[in-house]
Amino acid sequence: MELSGFKSFADRTVVSFPGGILCVVGPNGCGKSNLVDAFRWVLGEQSVKSLRSDKMEEVIFQGSSAKKQKGLAEVSLTFATQTESEQASRSSQPNVRDEVTLTRRLYRSGESEYLLNKRQCRLKDLRDILLGAGIDPKSYAIFDNMRVSEILNARPHERRFILEEIAGVAKYKIKKTEADAKLEASRQNLTRISDIIYEVKRQMSNLERQVRKAEKYKKCIEAY
Repeated sequence: MELSGFKSFADRTVVSFPGGILCVVGPNGCGKSNLVDAFRWVLGEQSVKSLRSDKMEEVIFQGSSAKKQKGLAEVSLTFATQTESEQASRSSQPNVRDEVTLTRRLYRSGESEYLLNKRQCRLKDLRDILLGAGIDPKSYAIFDNMRVSEILNARPHERRFILEEIAGVAKYKIKKTEADAKLEASRQNLTRISDIIYEVKRQMSNLERQVRKAEKYKKCIEAY
């Protein structure tokens, strides 16, 4: 992960994470929580409270007695899509990409950017990729002290949710929720269309009556 201008990481900082389970430890104030926030932020976290801030602009380095404030915050997260053994077996195929890099930028003006392998994209594109890998800003791929306590004290139905998320069921539930929202929007559109059709038919009936009266009046005038 590469950070620049994000919270306490004023200068460009690169953090490497080996495979398997990883734990970040250190004394108070060394930036452990900011590192977790950077993970969540680059994965698309939109909740300011989850990032321990009052507004999104606060994730940009605010300056200190030794350094000026930064104009933007940028975090890039690079995933290896293959294991080392898989990479070795495919070394004869140099065009095959074995890494995916996600980048998020926020400018002090409020503008933001998302990039996938250094190309601009939508947040939805990033989320589709992350859901396919079972990763989400609120997923249990990232644990902090509070999250550990939540799991240890969780009720049975809460543990079931955790297991479903770890098993990869959560992404299908999200897709189901999105599909239900689209269906509901389509139903509302159909209702509006039905109302419009009813109103048009009512106006047509009124116009037909007026036409008959006009024709009858015309015949009377001609007969007179």
